[in-house]
Amino acid sequence: MSTRLTVAKATTDVLQPRNMLLGGLTGFGAFTEASVTGAGWGLFAALCAGVVPSEYINWEKRRGTFGDRHVVDRRQRPRIFAVILASIGIGITVMELTGGPKDIEHAMIALWGMTVVLLLVNAFWKISVDAAVASSVVALLAVFHSPWWLLGYIAVVAVCWTRVALSYHSVAQTVAGASLGAAAAGIWMLG
Repeated sequence: MSTRLTVAKATTDVLQPRNMLLGGLTGFGAFTEASVTGAGWGLFAALCAGVVPSEYINWEKRRGTFGDRHVVDRRQRPRIFAVILASIGIGITVMELTGGPKDIEHAMIALWGMTVVLLLVNAFWKISVDAAVASSVVALLAVFHSPWWLLGYIAVVAVCWTRVALSYHSVAQTVAGASLGAAAAGIWMLG
């Protein structure tokens, strides 16, 4: 494997959706609530939006259904989207019933809406989920906390590059994913 592909593989693994959501939503919770409790709610959101779906993919890999976490065959992706939607939906319900922080709940609603769009687009085109998630995390932090978080788009560009370099997506599919992720922040603002 060339150095370029080795770097792309390592970068895509580090910046995968589960990790972006764990760091981003936990930080988002800490910033919105300015407390450890807020970070805990953010971590709960990340578990629902990122860890549960990631573990589902790992389970399918162990069963031999999926080759790896990238699930390159878009016909296999609707099951993943269903798990994501159910997991985020359960998280939103728990937050609503327990009086969780509204900003984090709205962020989850935005991620749920983004996932619906990803599912619909996936029916005819393999849009980049990795780019969408990375962009949504950066956009949410920039909209709520500080415009300085827009510098995080360096990581989003890196995610897009890795997806193209590894031949998982075209440039258009990564740009569309990143654009959808940024739009999720707009949904959050309306919440």
